[in-house]
Amino acid sequence: MKPLNTEDWPKLLRPGSRVFIGGGAAMPLALVRSMLAHAHQLKDIELVHIHSLHESPWIAAEYESMLRTNSFFLTPDVGEAVSRGQADYTPCPMSMVPRLFREGPLQVDVALIEVSPPGPDGNCSLGVSVDVVQAAATTARCVIAQVNPQMPRTGGNSLIPASEIHYFIEQDLPLPETLSPSIDKRHELLGGYAAQLIEDGSTLQVGLGNSPEAVLRALHQHRNLGIHTGMFTNAFMDLIRKGAVDNSRKSFKQWKSIASHVLGSQELYQFVHENPDLELHPSDWVNASDRIARNERMVAINGARMVDLTGQVVRDSSGHHFYGGVGSLQDFSRGAGASNDGKPIVVLTSRSDDDNSARIVADLAPGSGVCTSRSDIHHVVTEYGVASIFGRSIRERVARLVEIAHPDDREELLKGAWNRGWVPKFFTMPGGARDELESKMIDFKIGRFQLRPLHPSDMSVLQDFFYSHDEETVRLRYGHQRERMSGESAYKLAAVDQEKDLALGVFDRKGALRAIARYYLDAGGDTAEVAFVVHEDTRRAGMASVPIRRTGNHRCRAWHSDFLGDGAAEESRDGCFV
Repeated sequence: MKPLNTEDWPKLLRPGSRVFIGGGAAMPLALVRSMLAHAHQLKDIELVHIHSLHESPWIAAEYESMLRTNSFFLTPDVGEAVSRGQADYTPCPMSMVPRLFREGPLQVDVALIEVSPPGPDGNCSLGVSVDVVQAAATTARCVIAQVNPQMPRTGGNSLIPASEIHYFIEQDLPLPETLSPSIDKRHELLGGYAAQLIEDGSTLQVGLGNSPEAVLRALHQHRNLGIHTGMFTNAFMDLIRKGAVDNSRKSFKQWKSIASHVLGSQELYQFVHENPDLELHPSDWVNASDRIARNERMVAINGARMVDLTGQVVRDSSGHHFYGGVGSLQDFSRGAGASNDGKPIVVLTSRSDDDNSARIVADLAPGSGVCTSRSDIHHVVTEYGVASIFGRSIRERVARLVEIAHPDDREELLKGAWNRGWVPKFFTMPGGARDELESKMIDFKIGRFQLRPLHPSDMSVLQDFFYSHDEETVRLRYGHQRERMSGESAYKLAAVDQEKDLALGVFDRKGALRAIARYYLDAGGDTAEVAFVVHEDTRRAGMASVPIRRTGNHRCRAWHSDFLGDGAAEESRDGCFV
């Protein structure tokens, strides 16, 4: 490793060379500026990189004839360069980028990286960005490093021998910081819904964006969580400090937080410095789907730009315009889906922040790239609830996704579904929106269950509940031996006007209905009929007591509030009330 003579740039970057630039919080800005000072002597140089927290000075118009940018992840300024034809975008999951460097077609000639000073062992640390940097540095014919004393030394597979660095410059500068994502009421609500899907002892991956960030902020009361993620952020640090994360129940790399890069504040960079409980590894190791799946209860939480009514996820484009990148969505969705009790979750607000356009749509805009197929995602979450679509038919998916769309978009979505024959004609537009969580997790002596209103899309769940009863339960509930519940009958029972009547269910972790309560307000509004059924397998656990607590209150809203409160008493001997 010897000092860089800046006059040597034209010799190091031969015409037609491919140059990798480290990204994230470890983009070697001083090194890049040194290179650009000699750009007029360079010819047909391709610059390859992922996103960076620094600006991207190489996309200035003055460098267009000398430098060509090719990025795997588009920041706004690079995205604009792509739109005007000055730069290129290569869609690729993070797990595969190192392979492109090692085997082609993007083999690297020169790697520009940022590292810590060498330690007593003669090794520098790649610090906060191991991800795809290690593959570029180990395959390039020439490695040029910006040595920064403020770069944290991180554990795992982050070391590079100083002897493998050909040239260096020294630059003592703080690493760039990310601003905390803006979280509004919508994000808080979707974070609360997603948190109900996540069990204690789960292992977490979270992608970029304010919606995924909101989920982490909603997990402070969880316990024994683990981390296996691409990006390690301030929100993860907060969960560790609050005791929600201890990695004690991980089935792979127990007691260790695993990541490939770190993005956040100076406080976070100090937190990860020589932290024995955190390991950073390359993206092809961290993002390998089979390795991700070794974590039981693996939960992948990622944002999206758009989801269609069949469950197709668009991440890196809006029509023909590219934004962001594929990132880790594919890798972790498939890894979590293959995990024992794993959950791939997509979180997004029902409408966009910028132009207030619908993000759950019947038709994807022409040019939209499907980043994750309709078979890979298990749950879609907005501020209006959760659509659990894994293993569900197109009819069931459409019904569930319409219900979590923005209320003003639901009628149009339903029309589109009718026209395609995706839902039956008796399926009508679901009701309006609530400004608070309409579901709650309740601990009974036999486990944790979800309490929430029935939705029209629960008709098949209600059918399953009916056909699981023995003859005595059916007779006690309906007063006669009812032998059939058609889909339309189940729909009518589930699609009640929750402003007047009420239909509430207790659901297990798999989404199966375990108890149901119905409340019918009569025309005069002074009396009501109530009915309760508890499944044979979950009786004697106190489930019926929750809706029973104040059935004397005939106002649906107040009764709804009481139902969502706490309570634990025994139901009657047979578990059925009419």
